[in-house]
Amino acid sequence: MKRKRFTEEQIITVLREHEAGAKTGDLARKHGVSEATLYNWKSKYGGMDVSDAKRLKALEEENTKLKKLLAEQMLDAAALRELLFKKMVGPAAKREAVAHLQAAMNLSERRACLIVGADRKMIRYRSRRPDEAELRGRLREIANERRRFGYRRLFILLRREGEPSGINRIYRVYREEGLTVRKRRARRRAVGTRAPILVEAKRNARWSLDFVHDQFACGRRFRVLNIVDDVTRECLAATPDTSISGRRVSRELTDLISSRGKPGVIVSDHGTEFTSNAILAWSKDHKVDWHYIAPGKPMQNGFIESFNGRMRDELLNESLFFGLDHARNAISEWVSDYNTERPHSALGYATPAQFATTITAIGTDAPPDESSAAAPIAHAEPNGASTIEAPVVAG
Repeated sequence: MKRKRFTEEQIITVLREHEAGAKTGDLARKHGVSEATLYNWKSKYGGMDVSDAKRLKALEEENTKLKKLLAEQMLDAAALRELLFKKMVGPAAKREAVAHLQAAMNLSERRACLIVGADRKMIRYRSRRPDEAELRGRLREIANERRRFGYRRLFILLRREGEPSGINRIYRVYREEGLTVRKRRARRRAVGTRAPILVEAKRNARWSLDFVHDQFACGRRFRVLNIVDDVTRECLAATPDTSISGRRVSRELTDLISSRGKPGVIVSDHGTEFTSNAILAWSKDHKVDWHYIAPGKPMQNGFIESFNGRMRDELLNESLFFGLDHARNAISEWVSDYNTERPHSALGYATPAQFATTITAIGTDAPPDESSAAAPIAHAEPNGASTIEAPVVAG
């Protein structure tokens, strides 16, 4: 700001000389100013003393500050209107907002950062993270192949291929690529204590049976008989057909026992196929205990219910079947992948076939099938995936 030649006190003194009778021209020559300047001083400070002039100066300074504050607030309001429909969450969004204010309103970086609420260091930061194009591409490929897999199972599959990245990095890329799987609605949880059924940690200790239903593209319905080993989580059989009676169930169980061995106990609900005379006679002839869960309590048969949910979520809801042969081939391929390739979280993210080879088959009629085991994971205990012991409690 340009410094004034005359202070208020000096101006008041000159004006008093003029009031005392001095001529305007003589005063202008004496003090080195023009006559117009004297008239301006008189219009502004005429009739004032020194205290009044100081008070006027203070009011002018305060008025200038208020005008500046008002202008700044109006500028802030205009800038916020520019960002009204922009989501400023995260460093990247704030960098974009600051750049927009600088380009659209010609604001300085400091001013734009104050409006957005961002640190200037964050705005100037440029990532030095290495290129992740290959990892992102491979993650998208696997996620498109297995659309119902979350980041934990995708992490295990990448580790099998030799990817060294940790689970936190995989999760970040997974979120940035928008691969999050839609979650189901939460169900009500039972209140109270449950009495678990103790099962020995070995193959064929307990099997679970249940049906899952679907329909072909033409609208005709069919059903799938699922049989699961509760300890190893293996799918022993998944038989699709348009009609499955109790006799058909007994034949499937007989064929399965001849190739795998006899189970200690079989668990099912009270479906008409499982309570038929054919099943009662079969269990008596083969000396296999058959346990029926309480009516309306599907969680007492939780292992097969969980398997049915995985099958529906990853296969039935994702596929359109054009006939029975198509359904049999697709279900057979999915069951093979489920047993030998798909990581199972309850087994420390090992596959059911791989886990079956790690437990001792005591009391079974057939030894574990070594040929069905999958190749071991790249690392024994990958970051973020914990291993657990063989289960000793089921139900």
